[in-house]
Formats: sequence, structure tokens, C-alpha cells
Amino acid sequence: MDTSDDKIVFDARGQCDYCRNFDDNITPHWHTDERGARELAAMAEQIKHAAKGRSHDCLLGISGGVDSSYLAYIAKEKMGLNPLLFHTDAGWNSQQAVNNIERLVEGLKLDLHTEVVNWAEMKDLQLAFFKAGVAHLDTPQDHAFFAALYNFAAKNGFTYILNGGNFSTECVREPLEWHYHASDLRQLKDIHRRFGTRPLASFPLCDILTYRVWYRYGKGIQVVKPLNCVPYVKEEAMQMMIDRFGWQRYAHKHYESRFTRFYEGYWLPTRFGYDKRRAHFSSLILTGQIKREEALEKLAKPAYDPETIAADFEYIATKLDIGVPELRALCEGPCHTWRDYKNSMAVIELGTRVLRTLGVQRALIR
Repeated sequence: MDTSDDKIVFDARGQCDYCRNFDDNITPHWHTDERGARELAAMAEQIKHAAKGRSHDCLLGISGGVDSSYLAYIAKEKMGLNPLLFHTDAGWNSQQAVNNIERLVEGLKLDLHTEVVNWAEMKDLQLAFFKAGVAHLDTPQDHAFFAALYNFAAKNGFTYILNGGNFSTECVREPLEWHYHASDLRQLKDIHRRFGTRPLASFPLCDILTYRVWYRYGKGIQVVKPLNCVPYVKEEAMQMMIDRFGWQRYAHKHYESRFTRFYEGYWLPTRFGYDKRRAHFSSLILTGQIKREEALEKLAKPAYDPETIAADFEYIATKLDIGVPELRALCEGPCHTWRDYKNSMAVIELGTRVLRTLGVQRALIR
């Protein structure tokens, strides 16, 4: 990490506050040994007990990426659960993502529910975010993912949602300047009100108070993160899934979505100077999965090559029903931040402070 995170703090030794947070707040509470195994077993029993008599023990959101894919394997093979895999198709899946989901469904013999987002509405919202000129261009897709999952869980009486969040690959979180909260429905609606052209009649929506308060305490929905209880080495996990299920690799974290590849590999570094690989590689460095020197060598190279960028411009413009020149013009407009639009940051910050005080939120979020 560097000063492209404008709030980063380095001490006299050159160590940043992410590293100190990892040492002080994450490592002492993160156990993947026999203590993690006991916690995982207890978690599995609680989930089974809560779902007694139901055809599926829990709900598991799956994207085709490594975290959610490995979580499906852990849930079935290590926890003995029968989760319902839930996928939200927001229109940007790569063929690799589709293949990975299919292979896991077949290999693990699990059921899959896919919710397809209305493309006309998704397209309109995505164009609105382009016109808004914000860094967090991926919010329409991310919001659809979590809102569809939580709304489905609440509607269908699921008590537990398995989440692929983990310390192993995500102990360093991107600053909010790079990746603002996709759960901020107030901001999403304000940007759409200003730049959208059609109602979001069926688009999955969920505000932070609904899923954090009503769904948790009114509906009793609990979110758990089993990957924090098991040894999770990203390369080893991917190779196991390749060998066993025919799973397919992709270049970087989150690149299972063609739009996310464009957003993280082109939009953020070109327009804002933010390279999410810094956070992703920093997590792997702290957890001993790569060396710092190796990460710096990778960062010295562009996230993806000019030919792929050109192909993605063509693909995205076609999907959005605009020309490539218009898309390029949108990529060269004024830059804005989440502060330039209505937001629920005061509520989010309060919730974050509460969760951090309770020890629920340990990664540094700012």
C-alpha cells in the first residue's frame, strides 16, 4: 500500500497502519488450527440444528470466483452441509465464472438458484454510474449481488448465510475512496435519480438498516464466515479445484466478472490512480502467501494488456447499447467521489464503530 490511500499512516520504521492492525487486531483472534476446527464444527452443528426439516441448511452466494467457490467446497466436504448455492446474474459474467459454477454444482452435487437481474434496468443504472464519474463504478453489480441474496434469504426463511469473506485474502481492505459501500442505497438512488432514465421496478434493492438490523434481528438471519476457520491458501485452493472439478483460473481477484475486470484494471488506475491489486497483494503478503518483492514486480506491470482493454471497450459498449467513442468519452469526464452525492455515511460509520468495538469487524475500514 502507498499514499494512493490518502489516509494511510506510516511509523518511523515505514510500517503502515494496515500492518499494525493485522498484528494487533486480526492475528490474535484468527485461528485455523485445532481451535478453528472446533469453531467450524460448532458452526456446522448450529446451522444444521436451525435448518432441521428443511431441504437446504443455509444459503451460499456464489460468483464463480475463488473465495465463494472454495467456500462451497468447505461447506459440503468439511462441514457436511447442504447449502443452496445462490447466484445473481447481473449480465457481466465471464464464461470462466459460468463454467466454475457449473463444475461445482455437478462435482459437489448441490442445488443452484440463479436470479437474473432485469438487463434494461441494470444497463440504465450502470450508465448512470458512468455519468456520475465516481470511482465505485461497480456498485450496481455489487448492490444487486448482496440485495438479491439477502432479500431471498428473508423471503424464504433462511437462518444462515455463508459468506466468503476472509482474512487470508482480504485482511487489507480497499479504502472507501477506492471502493465505496455498495450497500448505500441512498447514494445509489440519488445517482440514478440524477442520471438514470427508467424506473428500477424489479432491480434488487436493500438498504443498510434493512439487512443490518431488520433482517438480522427481526428475521433472525445470521451471516457466518467459515473460511476464517480453515487453512486457506489461495493458490493451493485454486489448484485443488482445478484438479478435482475442472475449475478455471482467472488473472486477478474479482476478474470472474468482465465488467469488474474493466473497472479494476482500467477505470480505477487510469482515471483515479487507484490500483486494487495493492490491497489484494498486501493481504497475501501479510498472510505469507507471496513475497513483497514479487508483488512489486507484478504491480510494475499493467493489470491487463492493451488488446484485452480494447476488446473489453467493444464488449462493454455493445452491452450498454452505446458506441465505443461514447464509452471513451464517459471514461474521460470529470472525476467525482461518493461525497458529491447523497449518502448514508454517518449511519455506516456509526455501525462500523459499533462492530469494531464488539470485535465483529477487525479489518481496517476507512
